[in-house]
Amino acid sequence: MANKSYKKSEKESFFTKVVNWVLTLALAYFIGSQVCTEANNNLRIAQISDAHFSSYEQNTSYKTLEDSAALLDDAIMQVNTSGAYDFVIFTGDLINTPKVSELENFLSHAKRLVYPWYAIDGNHDICIDGPLTKTKFMSVIGKNNSNMKQNNIYYAFTPKRGYRVICLDSIIDNKITTNGRISQEQLEWLQNELNTYKKETIVLCTHVPVMEPYSSSNHKMENEYELKRVLRTHKNPVIVLQGHYHAARLVQNENMLVISCPSLVSFPNAFRVININTGKSKVKVDVFLKETNLKDIQTHARVRLMGTQLLYGDETDRDNSFEMRREDK
Repeated sequence: MANKSYKKSEKESFFTKVVNWVLTLALAYFIGSQVCTEANNNLRIAQISDAHFSSYEQNTSYKTLEDSAALLDDAIMQVNTSGAYDFVIFTGDLINTPKVSELENFLSHAKRLVYPWYAIDGNHDICIDGPLTKTKFMSVIGKNNSNMKQNNIYYAFTPKRGYRVICLDSIIDNKITTNGRISQEQLEWLQNELNTYKKETIVLCTHVPVMEPYSSSNHKMENEYELKRVLRTHKNPVIVLQGHYHAARLVQNENMLVISCPSLVSFPNAFRVININTGKSKVKVDVFLKETNLKDIQTHARVRLMGTQLLYGDETDRDNSFEMRREDK
C-alpha cells in the first residue's frame, strides 16, 4: 500500500509540475502580449523649439546666439543617446535671421539626428521680401530631409497606427508682425484631417500658440477662436506642441493638452520629451523638460534675463502627467 501511495503521489507531483509549467507559459505569453500592445500604442516625441541658430550674431539680453550651435548640438546629442524616439519635431524659429545660408547651416547640425525629424516654420524663418520664402524654406529642408519632400508648408503624417500628426503654418508673410494666423484654406484642410482621422489621437504642431502660455498681444494667434472651434470638433484627444513664447507651460483644457516648449537659446535652454500611450478608453501623456547639459551657458542666460520664472514655469509646467478620455468608436 505504501508503494502504491508513493507512485500515486509521484504521478500527482509530475502532473502538478506540468500544469504549473503550462500556466506559467500562458501567464508569460499574456504579460508579454500586454507589454507589446502597450509598446505598440506608445508614441515618443522630442520637441525642440526656437533654436534661433546663428552662425555670426552676438548675444542679446534675451538670446545666447553665440552659443546657439553648441546648444543645438547638445540637444541633438541628448536625443540621440536617450532611447528610441518615433520622431523629433522642430516647432519653428529654426534660425534667427531668415537667410538660406543660415538654414543650410542649421540643417548641417539637424542631420546628425539618428531619428526621423520634421520641422515647421516660425516667424524668424520666413522673409517678407527676401529670398527665404515659405516655398524656399520647404525646398531647402526637403533637399536635406527625405521625410519632408512635400511642397506644402502645412502637412500631416502618420508616425504609427492610432496617431495623426498635423503640422500647421501659423506665420503671416504679407506684413511685418510677430502675430500668427491660420488661413481659411488651411482651416478647411485641418477640418478634413480631423474628420478623416476621427479615431486617432491627434498631435498638432504649431509655432504661434493655440493657447497663450502668458498674455502677449503682439505674439498671439489672430484667429485663435476659429482654430479652437475646429479642434474641438475632434472627440478624441488633441495634444498641441507649440513654441514662439519661449516658455514652459502645460495646460489641459477638456480633451486638449497644450504643451508650450521653451527656447534653446533663452533660459531655461531646454527642450521637451513627450510620451503618449493610447489605450482603449483613455490616453496618458507624460511630459518632461530636458535642460541643456551646458550649465555655464544656462547660468549666463539666466543672469542676463529678467523674469526667468515666467519662462521656466512652475514645477508642474516642467514635468507632469495627464490623462484624457478616449472614444473607441
